Amino acid sequence: MENAAIQATGLCKSFGEGAAATQAVRQASFEARFGEMLFIVGPSGSGKTTLLSMISGILRPTSGTVVVKGADLWHLSADELAEFRLKTIGFVFQDFHLFPKLTTAENVAIPLILRKEDWDASLAKGTQMLAVVGLKERAQLPPVKLSGGEQQRVAIARALVGDPQLLILDEPTASLDGDTGRMVMQFVREHVLNPTRCVLIVTHDARIIEYADRVVHMEDGRITPDTGKNL
Repeated sequence: MENAAIQATGLCKSFGEGAAATQAVRQASFEARFGEMLFIVGPSGSGKTTLLSMISGILRPTSGTVVVKGADLWHLSADELAEFRLKTIGFVFQDFHLFPKLTTAENVAIPLILRKEDWDASLAKGTQMLAVVGLKERAQLPPVKLSGGEQQRVAIARALVGDPQLLILDEPTASLDGDTGRMVMQFVREHVLNPTRCVLIVTHDARIIEYADRVVHMEDGRITPDTGKNL
């Protein structure tokens, strides 16, 4: 597909062996484009997180392929995959995963430090990214001093600091009240999404479905593309 950010084909993932094996994802195929916000929706236990892990290069599929920005993820070496993920994919975890003993700016700078960039330069970029998400004045505070919505924006800033072309958010509003969740999604829509970036969101939150460009539905490990905007 022209302008494809993600092409997932025939993805399957099983856990266990023999009669005890559980198939979490079954022949899942879909595509996502640069410049769009794509939602994958479905109930808890439908296989969304497992699918997300395969797409982002965290969990190797039992079978099937994942092509991100033209790269076949699971044909890369371990070092190549780690480098590709660090430079191309930004991931926002459901529970934020901020380090409590680091300042907010230090949390945001972590991806740059992992790239072995200069500490002071990384911290300066982290502070600049906090300004983008409206939290520059919180740069020296620990995460515990921030509200849930502010912590979510810090997690987004950390995912964006390396300028990834694919941003993945796992249940971004699960820990937020309705108003805060919509505020975060509006921010992503207006300030994060752009023609050279694809935003992929996994959720079962019906309150934010209006922010999607496209929705695919997942249930019992199977995915059905282009179901409109209905959960």
